[in-house]
Amino acid sequence: MSIAGRSSFTITDADFELFSRFLEDNSGILLAKHKQYLVQSRLGKIVQEQNCSGLKDLISKLQSPAAKRLREQVIDAMTTNETLWFRDVHPFDILRDRILPELTAKPGGSKVRIWSAACSTGQEPYSISMTLDEFRKKSPGKLSAEEVMATDISTQVLEQARRGEYEMLAIGRGLSQERLTQHFKQLPNGSWGVKPDIKSRVRFQSINLLGQYSAMGKFDVIFCRNVLIYFSSEKKTEILSKMHGVLKPGGYLILGASEFLSGLSDKYQMIHCRPGIIYQAI
Repeated sequence: MSIAGRSSFTITDADFELFSRFLEDNSGILLAKHKQYLVQSRLGKIVQEQNCSGLKDLISKLQSPAAKRLREQVIDAMTTNETLWFRDVHPFDILRDRILPELTAKPGGSKVRIWSAACSTGQEPYSISMTLDEFRKKSPGKLSAEEVMATDISTQVLEQARRGEYEMLAIGRGLSQERLTQHFKQLPNGSWGVKPDIKSRVRFQSINLLGQYSAMGKFDVIFCRNVLIYFSSEKKTEILSKMHGVLKPGGYLILGASEFLSGLSDKYQMIHCRPGIIYQAI
């Protein structure tokens, strides 16, 4: 099969298979066999800019040791960045009403570290930061320090996340008027910026979940939501095992609403929160 685009961008089955292997090896993203159209629509501009004759030519360029920036561009283009504020609501309620009270009741538990993995354009880590702020006000003196580490493989979305500035369309996706007024300020260009007190506790870093991240230190809570659906079962197990290694004993893992942990009963125990499920490190 061959697919031709407006820029003479062609894809053969063999080229698609080769690109799929490159993408999974470098980002973990698993492309379904019927996703040729997605590759063509997302890489068309890069193929043109690189003066490539097609996908095979682009793949050849990606193999060069000097093509680091090009590899980042391709992975950025193929990454799905669908996100919103306080997605699914209950994980943030569980954090505020169950996990934080438990953590801060422990000796030395007043310092809390949370990792937002695959943070996209920043809505999740800033939602976590707002939740921490709400807990502070509800339980004064309980928290002495907190840090939200926000990571993503896409350098492009991390740049946007660091700015903490959002158009009204993005602001309207899951953010209440109360939280908008309390935690954001309107900018001269009409967009909205995250206020410094919410922004200051979030630190952004580029991380590939297939790599090593033990140098990030230990966390009390890991949010790894709505990203593992793009990985093979083997890669999921590998990632969740490594995450267990950076969770403090008794720390919590929070997955997406449609994601479930299986085969790692020696590392995590399931906790039903009604609504929602979280996993505690054994």
